[in-house]
Amino acid sequence: MTDQVRTGGCQCGAVRFRVHGKLGRPSICHCRMCQKQFGNFFGALVTVPKDGVEWTHEEPSYFQSSVNIDRGFCARCGTPLTYRQPGSLEIAIGAFDDRSDLAPQIQVNYAVRLPWVEKIFEAPILDDPDFYRRQEQIISFQHPDHETANWPQHGLKL
Repeated sequence: MTDQVRTGGCQCGAVRFRVHGKLGRPSICHCRMCQKQFGNFFGALVTVPKDGVEWTHEEPSYFQSSVNIDRGFCARCGTPLTYRQPGSLEIAIGAFDDRSDLAPQIQVNYAVRLPWVEKIFEAPILDDPDFYRRQEQIISFQHPDHETANWPQHGLKL
């Protein structure tokens, strides 16, 4: 990771962040709480520098998922954003505008992973040109993967 400034946020753009300083080690966590927070097979997170996060719009809302852990999300669109424990904060890798260099370097709680998670990329690849043509016609209301000078409070509505 570099010392560059990193940006990101939720789907609707209500919660945006800027991270100053070097990021920690990207990881995926297989615990059930991460699965539930992300609605996925695991959670992908990276530790951010203490006092290095600036919330540039709204701040996340938090759900206390255990005695020492709060999980942050956007109260407007539901995007999972943070994992907060005493002394550290991790941000969801998928919430960063540029995720290209945030490949997970370690797996946490590997013993409780879903037994089939290692085989998901062996599944057949959909090769249907019509499907991809239809995908290109979707108009996204999500905040773009970059800072914007003026983004509507509730996202883009056409």
